[in-house]
Amino acid sequence: MLLAVDSAHVQRFNRRFIRHSLRAPLLTRAREIELARRWRAACDDDALHELVSAHARLVLRAASRYRKFGLALGDLMQEGLIGLLLAAARFDPDRGARFSTYAGWWVRSVMQDYILRNWSVVRTGTTTAQKALFFNLGRLRAQIDGARAGPLTAEGRRRIAAELKVRITDVEAMDSRLAANDQSLNAPLGDDGGGERQDLLVDPGPSPEEIAIETRDAEIRGRWLAAALAELTARERKIVGDRRLRDDSVTLAVLGRRFGISKERVRQIEHRALAKIKLSIARQSGALPASGLFGGRGGAVDADGGAPARPRVA
Repeated sequence: MLLAVDSAHVQRFNRRFIRHSLRAPLLTRAREIELARRWRAACDDDALHELVSAHARLVLRAASRYRKFGLALGDLMQEGLIGLLLAAARFDPDRGARFSTYAGWWVRSVMQDYILRNWSVVRTGTTTAQKALFFNLGRLRAQIDGARAGPLTAEGRRRIAAELKVRITDVEAMDSRLAANDQSLNAPLGDDGGGERQDLLVDPGPSPEEIAIETRDAEIRGRWLAAALAELTARERKIVGDRRLRDDSVTLAVLGRRFGISKERVRQIEHRALAKIKLSIARQSGALPASGLFGGRGGAVDADGGAPARPRVA
C-alpha cells in the first residue's frame, strides 16, 4: 500500500510538533493530579495546555504505529490530539488512575476510528470483530505464516479466529479485503483510453426494451381498466373504488351505512362488479370471444343485483 505524503507546510508543522512534544517535561503524579483538578474544576486553559503537552508523546507513539495503514502522519497526529483533549475533558483524577493510561485509550480509539473511516472509500470495520481483525490480522498472520504470500492457510485462519475470538468466515473476508486495493470505476481499460471499468459493469435493472414494453403494457392495462369501470353503475364504481383502488380501503360496514344497505349486500355488489371488470378486460384483450360473455346457466344480473336477466351478448 502507498503511504500518503503530507505537504511541505504540514511536514514543517509535524517536525515542530515532534520537537515540542519530545522536549515537554514529564509530570509527577502529584503535578498531574493538580493540573487535572484545575482543569476539571475551573477550566484552567494553562493547566490543560501543560497536561496535554506533557502527554503528546502518546500521540507520536500511536501515530507511528498506525502509519503503516497509509494515512498521512499529520492527520493521524491531529486525530490523536483530539483524543487527548477528549481524555482531559473526561478524566477524573480522584479515581486513582494515571492520566497517561486513560489518555492512551482515547488516543488509540479516536485514531482507529479515523483510520477505519479513511483507509478505504468502503467502510471496512463496522463490528467489533471486524475492527479487531483489521488492526491485528497483519501481525498475527506474520507470526503464523511468516512472509508467505497468498491467502491464509486453513490452519492459519483457525488459529487467528481462536486468538481474536471471531468466526473463521470473518477472518477469510477481512484477509481478502486487506489484500485488495480500491479500484476506480473511471480507470481506463487500456493505454488508449477507449473505455472505463464502469463500462463493463452489468446493470441489474431492466433493459431499455423491457422498460418500454412494461410502460406500453401499463398504458394498455390502464385503458382496459378505465373501459371496464365505465361499464359499471355509479354505485358499483364507488364501491370498487373505495374497496380496491385506494391505499386505505373502506370497510363493508362503512359503505353499507353510506348506501343504506347491509354489509352482505355491499359484498355482493363488489363481487358482481369485479366479475364484470374481469369479463370486460378479458373481452378487450381477446382472451374470451366477444359473444356469449354473460350467457350460460347463470345469465347476467340486473343493475341492482336482482334476479338474473335474460342472457345477452356484449
